[in-house]
Amino acid sequence: MTRIPIRFDTVWRWFLAALCIPVSQSYLEVDGPQVHVRMGWSFRATFPRDAVASVEPLGSPVLSIGVHGMCGRWLVNGSHRGIAVLRLNPEQRARVLGFPVHLRELMLSVDDPEALRRALLD
Repeated sequence: MTRIPIRFDTVWRWFLAALCIPVSQSYLEVDGPQVHVRMGWSFRATFPRDAVASVEPLGSPVLSIGVHGMCGRWLVNGSHRGIAVLRLNPEQRARVLGFPVHLRELMLSVDDPEALRRALLD
C-alpha cells in the first residue's frame, strides 16, 4: 500500500484543521488495484487504478483551497502549488460533502506529482 499525502501549506493547515479537515485524513492511497482519495469529511473517492488514464503536473498555481468543482472536474487541495491532474476513463463517482458527484478529472496538491504518477501508472 502506498499513501501520498495531500499537500497543505502551513497557513492552510491551520485553517482547514479548524474546519475539521486535518492533514492526517487527507491523502491518496494506492491499495493494489484500488485508489482511495480522501480530504477529511469533505471529499471521498474510490476507483480502480486502471481507470487512471494519465497523471500530469498542472504547471501553474491555482487560486482556491479546499474542494471545488463541477461537471466532473474537481480540485482537492491544501496548497496552491504542486497540483497533479489525474484524468480518469471511464468517469468515476466521488462524494463531496456526502453528495455523489461525477469524477473525470481530479486535481490534487501533492509534494511530488511525478511520484504520484509513478505510484498510479507504473
